[in-house]
Amino acid sequence: MRNFLIMLGTTLFLTTACQAQHMEPTKDTTPHTATQHVQQQGSPAVYPVTKSDAEWRALLSPMEFHILREKGTERAFTGKYYGFDEAGSYHCAGCGAELFSSDSKFDCGSGWPSFWTPANDAAVHSERDERYGMVRDEVLCARCGGHLGHVFDDGPRPTGLRYCINSASLRFIPAEDLEKEGYGEYSRLFEEANQGNKKL
Repeated sequence: MRNFLIMLGTTLFLTTACQAQHMEPTKDTTPHTATQHVQQQGSPAVYPVTKSDAEWRALLSPMEFHILREKGTERAFTGKYYGFDEAGSYHCAGCGAELFSSDSKFDCGSGWPSFWTPANDAAVHSERDERYGMVRDEVLCARCGGHLGHVFDDGPRPTGLRYCINSASLRFIPAEDLEKEGYGEYSRLFEEANQGNKKL
């Protein structure tokens, strides 16, 4: 119980610190807010990829299963993608769906990988999370329903959102490996971005 209270206190402190870190306040002039993505309680989503707990356990590591299927949280500053800045895309560790791009990753100092937008509007969805005496917006993979983390309204422009995501819920594919891994359409996006940067 003591460890849980310490972890809860640390999480609340880091969330507050991240909110205070933004030097430029975001205005409510963007088309996205965290609450717009929240699904009404009582209307559970139907996911294209479904498996039994036994099937998920056979597919995932113990930590991945805990995060994705039991809605766990890794300790702050311990995830392999915190402070990681290679070019590429982040996919669901459970079903392989593309979730986020390195182009939208930023460091807010919270201790977890943070993104200001998902890969596309259909990549993730959110549900209201009232566990542990808090009201938050939980982020889930739209393909398999795996728990990813939470989204907050204190992110940078242009969206004003901060998707705070557990590293264990993600699989990173470097930009140069996207074609080989079957995600060729995304590799072309990185090539176009690199060409644009060279012109600047």
